[in-house]
Amino acid sequence: MISIIIPTLNEESVLAETLEYLKKLTLPHEIIISDGNSSDKTVEIAKKYTDKILVHKEDKRQTIAHAKNSGAAQAAGDYYVFIDADILIKDIDNFFQALINDFEKDETLAGATVSLRVMEHLATRRDEFFFDLVNRTHALNNNILKIGSASGEFQMIRASYFKQAGGYNELLAVAEDNDMFARLAKLGKTRMYYDMQVFHTGRRAHNIGWTKLLYQWFINYFSVVLFKKSAHKEWKPIR
Repeated sequence: MISIIIPTLNEESVLAETLEYLKKLTLPHEIIISDGNSSDKTVEIAKKYTDKILVHKEDKRQTIAHAKNSGAAQAAGDYYVFIDADILIKDIDNFFQALINDFEKDETLAGATVSLRVMEHLATRRDEFFFDLVNRTHALNNNILKIGSASGEFQMIRASYFKQAGGYNELLAVAEDNDMFARLAKLGKTRMYYDMQVFHTGRRAHNIGWTKLLYQWFINYFSVVLFKKSAHKEWKPIR
């Protein structure tokens, strides 16, 4: 079974469309919403699609890593799939069946990720260029260098390896996704499926601009690699 875990915080504008796409999945699965105490209709929307909803009630804002770990703690699947609230997956049964087939063929496959693309009606030429660069970087790190890396928009992790790794590092405000795949690559294999893709809104790049976003990604990635902590103490939500 697949456990699809979605961390959310004030995602009323995008969540319903994502969950509508997930409704098309006929393979055994569950959907877990791990909410950071949204002040909008996020939880209300989620209740129309799943009864597995966790709401963070502490005063201190949770990290994305904490939200993911909280969802995973309630998961019953053999594979944990972590996606953002604005992710669309086309031909969803064949998409997941292909990934499951590879996991079943190789018990040492710990984690998988795929290419990211911005939804066609929102995409710009800069989006296409820079996300292709990101995708090729993840392909290099996973498939050739074997050091592991992945964006947080889509990560599929074998449950046993997730537990062996100890989950995401909750002290990281950002880059917890790359950190996870780097650790998984030391325990088993990680793979990036360049020819498979998921679509998202590209909202962070559109809001702050590609130059600033690339800089933020760069400094946080190397801060985690070199110092085991993210450069940013908080990752500002973009809605």
